[in-house]
Order: sequence, then C-alpha cells, then structure tokens
Amino acid sequence: MRTKANKRRSARKTCLVPVDAKKGSAFDKTQTIDISRGGVGFVSRGSVPVAEEIAVELELSPQEAPVLVMGQVKWIQADREKDTYRFGIEFGKVLSGDRPRLRKLLNP
Repeated sequence: MRTKANKRRSARKTCLVPVDAKKGSAFDKTQTIDISRGGVGFVSRGSVPVAEEIAVELELSPQEAPVLVMGQVKWIQADREKDTYRFGIEFGKVLSGDRPRLRKLLNP
C-alpha cells in the first residue's frame, strides 16, 4: 500500500512560518510545516476544500523579489487530538518570479 510519504516526488524541508492571510479566511491562523520543489504543507485551525486553487507568494530571500505561484489543495487530514487540519498544496503555474530560482533553493 502506498502512503503519502512515498508518493512524494521531492524531498521536503521543514519550514515553520506563519501564513499572512486575510482575517477570517480559510487560511487565517495557518502555518507552513514543510516545503519542497513541488508544494508546501500547512497546519490550520480550519478546514480547507480539496481542489481549492490559491495564489501562494513565497519570499525565498530578503534580497530578492518573491515568487508568486498558483497552487491547488491536493489533500487534507484532520488531527482530532490537536483540533487542527494538515493539508498540502501542489505548486502550479508561476505567475511572477522565477521557477528555476525556486527549484534551486529547494533542491535536496
């Protein structure tokens, strides 16, 4: 049986950063958990719809402009003990910035 861990195409790096989101939105009170070339993992107090498309702005370095990509929620899992949700977003089209710079930074 395949698990989420062995479905991943790219190694993930820990990335514990609060998310700057509109207050009251589905992404309010959300924090990143990990990031890879292909996407980013989050933990949140609220549920997020699978297949939801969102713009994700990634500040990769204070000296460079952020990379803006479209992402899609691919999975969500409730953690009833912590009363949180863990979900993953897969990166899609780069709207602004530089995909090679993103790949270079996130290579294992």
